[in-house]
Amino acid sequence: MLSPKVYTWLCGFFAALGSVTFGYDLGIIASVLPSEDFNRVTGNPDATKQGLIVGCLLLGAFASNIYIGSLADRVGRRAAIVAGCIIFLLGGGIQTGAQSIRHMYGGRFLAGMGIGMLAMLAPLYQSEIAHPSIRGRLTTLQQFMLGIGTLIASFIGYGCFHGLTGQAQWRVQLGIQLLPAIPLAFFILLLPESPRYLAMKGKSKEALEVLARLHSHGDIDDPFVVAEHREILEQVRIEQEETRSAWVQLFTDKSNLRRLLLGVSLQFSVQMTGVSVIQYYSPQIFASIGIDTSTTLGLQSGNSVIALIGEALCIWFIDRLGRRGPLVWANAISGFTFVIGTILIKLFPAGSNNTNASRAFVAMTWLFNLVFSSGIGPLSWAIPVEMFNTATRAKATAITSSAAWISNFMIAQVTPPAFASIGWKFYLVFAICGFTNALFFWAFLPETRGIPLEELDDYFNRVPLFVPGSHFELKAPDAREEELRRGRVIVGGHEDDIGIDEELKEDKV
Repeated sequence: MLSPKVYTWLCGFFAALGSVTFGYDLGIIASVLPSEDFNRVTGNPDATKQGLIVGCLLLGAFASNIYIGSLADRVGRRAAIVAGCIIFLLGGGIQTGAQSIRHMYGGRFLAGMGIGMLAMLAPLYQSEIAHPSIRGRLTTLQQFMLGIGTLIASFIGYGCFHGLTGQAQWRVQLGIQLLPAIPLAFFILLLPESPRYLAMKGKSKEALEVLARLHSHGDIDDPFVVAEHREILEQVRIEQEETRSAWVQLFTDKSNLRRLLLGVSLQFSVQMTGVSVIQYYSPQIFASIGIDTSTTLGLQSGNSVIALIGEALCIWFIDRLGRRGPLVWANAISGFTFVIGTILIKLFPAGSNNTNASRAFVAMTWLFNLVFSSGIGPLSWAIPVEMFNTATRAKATAITSSAAWISNFMIAQVTPPAFASIGWKFYLVFAICGFTNALFFWAFLPETRGIPLEELDDYFNRVPLFVPGSHFELKAPDAREEELRRGRVIVGGHEDDIGIDEELKEDKV
């Protein structure tokens, strides 16, 4: 029989399947755009139109965040995931059968709406079913599955670019994106619903049964489950009594507003590392140092393998090292890689025929991808979902996710004309931002490793705005779980040792 943590991890793993489509769709466009037949069908789009083809996916993802938070709170996390799959399949089908650039715009927009929903809902669901000690490993699965999608896209893109001709060269690539969403749509409803969502809807008994299914092989009398259930119910009761609405709470409560600004800043900072520039426009970037498109697509396959290694490392260390330190160091190192890369492109542009410079540039992009994938990317999705209480979590993460999509769209649109007008100087933006990102999060981002979700409100009320030097120590995640097993509940900053036997009688009535 599987242990409860393994079972919960597998539930989170399956929920993250939609992120494979996310990574695939982001990665495959780099090999679709150079296709001769694709350019013929879409009317030989110029740099601006190509940027819009890329950007429509991101605009769709941004648009989805207008309603997804409310939808997830109304129909539940699982049903909202099904809706995201259906919208994505519709958009992907339109792209695959596109007969003009307008079809590509519309298909990319709809697919983006589906991706935006799945990208926000997966870590939301994962955070709400996880034990505190494995929450980081569960929520960073989002980026790992995204990496798998990118890896698949790089090999399929390379194979189709060299092995196929005509319409098949790009339609096959776009059609494959539909595959991961189909099993997710059919089987997600077989997984347990979020117990915190059930508690928020007044379904106390169902919440207890789900917690038992996730954390104790179905034993509703398990002390850990009873204590966790009580803590969730008490937190939901406090939220309902003390707040008028989730939206009002987000913008009027100083602690919530602080967390919201941190989440938005985190998602925006991701794009200022330069990751999307490398992902979307790698042929143009590598051409600037003398590497052709065919070689670039091959190198991107290797880059995808490195990204997957980085994401696996993140899953391994995230609940050991925490969130704050890895995020700060990863941003600083990413800035360093762009400093070296910028110098190489300036001194050894295309035509200089310096193979050592080309190899060094490739090495810097691979190092960047390793540190991004092991820190920045996964944490940008994991941290926001574990900063908010049950009443505000879905709506808050919809806002933070929208920051990710709109900043991503901005970079996608700005990059082609920036390349054309200022060339290598554009990379200086990302070289500087890597270091400023690191400084910002060192100063203002508190550690959230291992804190039960119901205790985060009190935690953020106590941690000072300027974090360094606060000497605020966290308990080990396993230690907090042990306290829950002994019936020690913390709600609203107050400790309470519940009577387990009495609580069990109340739950059974």
